[in-house]
Formats: sequence, C-alpha cells, structure tokens
Amino acid sequence: MAQKASTVVTSGAVAVAALLLLGGCHKAASAAADDSAFAEPPEFTAAQKTQILATFPAPYNTADLDAGEKQFNKCRSCHTITAGKMNMTGPHLYGVFGRHAATAEGYTYSDAMKAHNVVWDFDTLDIYLKSPQTVVEGTKMGFMGIQNDTDRHNLIAYLKAETTPGLADSTGANSAGSQ
Repeated sequence: MAQKASTVVTSGAVAVAALLLLGGCHKAASAAADDSAFAEPPEFTAAQKTQILATFPAPYNTADLDAGEKQFNKCRSCHTITAGKMNMTGPHLYGVFGRHAATAEGYTYSDAMKAHNVVWDFDTLDIYLKSPQTVVEGTKMGFMGIQNDTDRHNLIAYLKAETTPGLADSTGANSAGSQ
C-alpha cells in the first residue's frame, strides 16, 4: 500500500511539473484571446515575392524568401511572426522592422538588450543575427547566430516580408493563400 501511495504522489508531482512547464510556454498575458497568434503567415506568389524583394535594399533584394523561411525554422521554437504578437521564450517578431530593441510589449528583456540602443532594420538585424552573444553580451538569446551571409540575408528578407504590417495586403496575399 505504501508503494502505491508513493507512486500516486510521484505521478501527481510529475503532472503538476508538466503543467507548470507547459504553462510557461505560452505567456498567456501577452497572447491574443483568439487564435491569431497561431495564424499562418501570408502566402506569396512568385510575382508577389518579386514585387516585395524589389522594395528591399541590396543584398536583400536578391534574397530567396523560401530559403529564408527554412532558416526561420531555427527561430520558430522561440519566436512567432504573425499579427497575434504572442511572446514565447523570445519576443514576437511581428513588426520588428522599425521597432526599438527591447520594446515588444509583454516580454521581459535582459538588461543587456534593454541597453542595446538600436532600431531594428536590415543592417542592425544583419549585425545582430551574425553573432547575438557577441553583439549584445548578456542577451537571453542563446542562439549562436548565422555565419553564412547568404543564409542570414535570406532570413532577414523573409522576416521583413512576413512581419511587416500591411505588406501582404499591398501585394494581394492573405493568410489563407494567394488571391
């Protein structure tokens, strides 16, 4: 009987620990009340991608957005990019271009990132994503960076295309697919 009681207590403790860990993944206070935080990003046609890239400065105007999406898989476990603006382990990236560092609402930044006085744009993201730990010593972001210039440029162009409010509307794309 004592062994059975011990098993129940251990199972209960594991269940409570699992709930606490899972609860921390979704920072409910910063998530939207609907499912928009998990909405799919817009799907662009080849013509729309060409139109979007033409507005970017070099070298991002020659980037491969599909390859950039593959690079984003390295970021996906910590960041969201949709209009729902849900923070996870890292802050949401929707609207990151033109935003001051350490200002995404509802996310608790490290002191190091708070002191990193930049506005995110192509150049500042390029420098940061090459070696986050070196650029912002003490950042909470454990990612080691993307050393390959082409891979990094593809990722940054993808982020600009996917996280810029109104960009999908200006090209006729929507989140359910192209029109």
